[in-house]
Amino acid sequence: MVAHLVRLKLTLLRNGLRRSPWQVVGLVVGAIYGLGALVLVVGSMGVLSVQEPDIRGLVVVLVGSVLVLGWWVVPLVAFGIDSTVDPARFVTFGIPRRSLLTGLALTGLIGIPGVVSAGSALALAGVWWRTPVALVVGIVCSVIGLATCVIGARATTSAASTLVASRRFREVAAALAVLPFIVVGPILGRLSDSSAITARTLEQIAEVLSWTPLGAAWAVPGDVADGQWATAAARFGIAVATLLVVVVVWDRAFAHALVNPAHEKVSTRGHGLGWFDRLPATPLGAVTARCLTYWARDPRYALAVAIVPVLAIVFYVVSPDGGLVLLIGPIAGYLMGWGISADVAYDGTAFWTHVAAPLHGTTDRLGRVIAAGTIAVPAVVVLTIGSALLAGQPEVIPALLGLSFGVLLTALGGSSVLSALVVYPVQLPGENPFQTKQGASMATVLSQFAGWLAVMALSLPEIVLAVLAVRGGSATLGWVTLVVGILLGSVLLAIGVRIGGRALDRTGPDLLRKIVAFA
Repeated sequence: MVAHLVRLKLTLLRNGLRRSPWQVVGLVVGAIYGLGALVLVVGSMGVLSVQEPDIRGLVVVLVGSVLVLGWWVVPLVAFGIDSTVDPARFVTFGIPRRSLLTGLALTGLIGIPGVVSAGSALALAGVWWRTPVALVVGIVCSVIGLATCVIGARATTSAASTLVASRRFREVAAALAVLPFIVVGPILGRLSDSSAITARTLEQIAEVLSWTPLGAAWAVPGDVADGQWATAAARFGIAVATLLVVVVVWDRAFAHALVNPAHEKVSTRGHGLGWFDRLPATPLGAVTARCLTYWARDPRYALAVAIVPVLAIVFYVVSPDGGLVLLIGPIAGYLMGWGISADVAYDGTAFWTHVAAPLHGTTDRLGRVIAAGTIAVPAVVVLTIGSALLAGQPEVIPALLGLSFGVLLTALGGSSVLSALVVYPVQLPGENPFQTKQGASMATVLSQFAGWLAVMALSLPEIVLAVLAVRGGSATLGWVTLVVGILLGSVLLAIGVRIGGRALDRTGPDLLRKIVAFA
């Protein structure tokens, strides 16, 4: 049965590649990337193998711990990964659970992540080739560590199967999981520039990890090489106990999942009509209410909001004394204003209701702008004032507010025009909001770039005034920037809504046809 499951996984992968040439392209790209990563790890471990034992042990523990953590965490948010042999598919088969668990564990190594991880684990063991006993122990511990990676991944996903089955959990988890990856680069750069990360700091981190389930297995060969047999035995015990725990957790969670397969829960509690209860029963009120509901509940919209505070953190880490910090407000205004440029595409086939209803294009455009502005205006005010205070320049608040509002209003007007002219494939509701959809043409990319350039060009008056006010320290010029930004932005927004509305009246059926073709 174990061999049959392995053959089944290979067959499913082969058949999947025959279904679409894009999957072949994806596999080739992934294989190249994985091979490059593996060559990098093996080469680095080869260089490391001639270093002192303490350095070898330090690096091996850190790399091994990251490997284990990645296997345990990534499957929880990268839903859809390795779904070819989903345990839920075996609910109706009378397969002995032990055979099923063994087979599914081995299938976890089939694929690019499994091959790269296995090669990396052996490379971590090969670091100790100069000490034969440590090399043998390292190979054994690498097998234990690799098994902990794969089975731990199965255990976490099986134990969280009820939550992962919930679309809301998947959406929130995906949004939260990507945030550390956005800020980690600037933070590490800042720390390295300030010499905050020293060899002693890395040694302390590795020492802590070596006594945890993440790094215990990888630390044992180093202890053997140093002749610390008691410490090696203690850490080996932690590694074996960790493997046994994840096996038991997976076994129990898997047994429960087989009897109680996860499914989407449907709430029966009444919540009223939400924003539709609060806004007037008019075409404008209906469009605004629907869009506000999307901004509050759809992760594709929520990302436009979530990315703003993340950028604020990044800018503050990179330049805490000014400079980039002062750009937080204007950039937030652009991102949140331009966020509705894909509104029609995000509507999907439900856009037919706008086409079929006696709804004027201008009303549609204005309703979307009001919904976006309800969230964007307070956010821009808070971020702009906060950035000025963080930079220690409260006197530039009027100038920054004028620039931020000017960019926000101009972006809302520009996106109102663009979304009435261009649609492109976007993530469907419930899909990972970070994945990239195939089918977007070069015309789409160019239209987005052209829209960005147009917004920047139309915002030049307030940009110039704001730069002069901030650099010259002129309070009067700052207030002039505020007035110009609001007035000019409002005029451009009104023009954009009007032009976009007329365009939508003309292009609505054609946009719907394209959206249906994407679906």
